[in-house]
Amino acid sequence: MSHGSGVTTYMHRSNLKWLAIVALLGSLPLVSCKDRTQIQIDGSSTVYPITEAVASEFQGVDSAIHVTVGISGTGGGFKKFCAGKTDISDASRVVKKDELEKCAGANIEFIELPVAYDGLAVLVNPKNDFINQLTVEQLEKIFRAKDPATTWKEVNDEWPDEKIKVYAPGKDSGTYDYFVEAILGKGGQVRPDALFSEDDNTLVRGIAGDKNGVGFFGFAYYEENQDSLKLVPIVNPKSKQAVAPSLETVKNGTYSPLSRPLMIYVKRTAADKPEVKKFVDFYLANAAKLSKQVGYIPLSSEAYENIKKHFADLKTGSVLHDLDLMGKPVESLYSSAN
Repeated sequence: MSHGSGVTTYMHRSNLKWLAIVALLGSLPLVSCKDRTQIQIDGSSTVYPITEAVASEFQGVDSAIHVTVGISGTGGGFKKFCAGKTDISDASRVVKKDELEKCAGANIEFIELPVAYDGLAVLVNPKNDFINQLTVEQLEKIFRAKDPATTWKEVNDEWPDEKIKVYAPGKDSGTYDYFVEAILGKGGQVRPDALFSEDDNTLVRGIAGDKNGVGFFGFAYYEENQDSLKLVPIVNPKSKQAVAPSLETVKNGTYSPLSRPLMIYVKRTAADKPEVKKFVDFYLANAAKLSKQVGYIPLSSEAYENIKKHFADLKTGSVLHDLDLMGKPVESLYSSAN
């Protein structure tokens, strides 16, 4: 105690002038987060790593603009967006009809901007030595809500008679929606006895700690945790070849039907604000580099140019709504949109 007091006294005497200056500065109105211009973003946990990386780099360009990025899931993000609470909504699926109606009812127009590609990865425990690939039909049998397979033997007679444990993203997640549409069909649901979580890290830990665990989430989260998970190639329904997700297979569409575009939706009135325009321009200029850094697949250079023009022209509405995007690139769609 006496040693600590001595140090404090010494510092006080030798730095009295500096302490006075610090006290004076402390009494002045400093720029805080509340004083800075705010941009509010929420939505997909899958798109979050890209948007967070962009926001982090953007703060180095303009520290006067404070960017807040939340994770409510794609559905949760659209609820806030259509209620006028956010400027930008991260989405790992295309906006739904009811979300379009809610936004329209609130007089909220938006600009839809693809920023990268993602492949949904199907994972099992590393101790699983009998699954080397899965077909869409087998995935449907494992994950469906109505009469699902309860043991691995029910999926394949040659597999062990051990109980399956399913791990899945929460129902507000765009990842959940996309998987259901691709594997279970519109109106389908994942089996109710699955462990659901909006936190992909919870799913990683669950599968990694469960010998009979199986689940799905964005490919980027697999890459971060590949030492504790086993990636399962999926049989392409057209080529009949088992294909694992990768930068190449997601981009060229051979990893089908579990490849998808990732989007941001920008509120039209927010796009008129200089700070939002500056941020979105920065996002599109850096999306290729940063999406790859965090484990996603960049669009083509041509696609980014088309999408930059789409934003510059302030084209509202959804280009992708009601289109079958399974295994299809978005480049040509945005080229024709312009």
